[in-house]
Order: sequence, then C-alpha cells, then structure tokens
Amino acid sequence: MKASYRPTTSRVRKSIFDMLGDLDDYSVLDLFAGSGILGFEAASRGATEITFVDKNRRNVKLIQVNSQIFQDQVDMKVICKDWYQYLRVRHEYDIIFADPPYGKIDIAKLVEKCLTTLLNNGRFVLETSSRESIPVGGRSKKFGDTMITIWTKTV
Repeated sequence: MKASYRPTTSRVRKSIFDMLGDLDDYSVLDLFAGSGILGFEAASRGATEITFVDKNRRNVKLIQVNSQIFQDQVDMKVICKDWYQYLRVRHEYDIIFADPPYGKIDIAKLVEKCLTTLLNNGRFVLETSSRESIPVGGRSKKFGDTMITIWTKTV
C-alpha cells in the first residue's frame, strides 16, 4: 500500500498551537500520525511524552528516524496500529491530535473514543474536511477545505 500524505499546513499548525497555548509537561497522542509533524511540533513546544500511532509502516519508520532528534529530551513511542485497536486499551493523554483520511473514518466514533481517552481538561484536536459533519461541542475554525475542531474534556 502506497503511503499517502496530506500533511497539516504550517498555517493550520500555527493556528492549532496558538489555540492550545502552553504544552509544558503534557502527554500527547498523535493519531493518524503520517509524518508526525503535530507530535514533533508539540515536543518542540514543551510536551514531554508523545505517542505516535499510524497503521502505515512507512510512516512509522519515518517517525522513528525523525524522533531520534528528541531522544534524550522527550519520551516518544511510535506504534504501528489502527487507531481503534490502539484506543481499545486504556490510555490517558492531555492532548490528542487526529488527522484521519478525509471521508474514510466514522468521525462520531472517533470523537467519542478520543474524548474518553483524555485526562480531565484535556483537549482533542481534530482535522477534517470542512464538508464533513462533526459532533457538536467543539470549537471550530475553517481553513479552505480544512476544518480544525477542538473539544475540551470536562467532568
């Protein structure tokens, strides 16, 4: 299977991290990690634990190579697994990024699963096509065909 990339643009990335603010000592999950750019950006902004999950072996190998830059500063795990299989086991994160392939994932199921995986006051950042319908409760911002929605878990 050929790797397909739709990396988050620098403009969208800047907006996401401006909305998130300080990430010092955060644990982060980068689902559908692709190149890992969101996880690496989080590490450069103070996150101390990053888990990358992608089912494409080429993507995983690329992330493993690139993660060596942070090897002594940030705890990084790179996992080759489907998002749903990974989230079936209990994990907790301060921030979850998800950039699923447009139109190929049940977005409502993804949002529900990710919100249960967050720590209290954790945030879930979802990148979708602006044409996809998404569950309510998040704060959205549109960039052309890209929609960024952020939910905050409160108990």
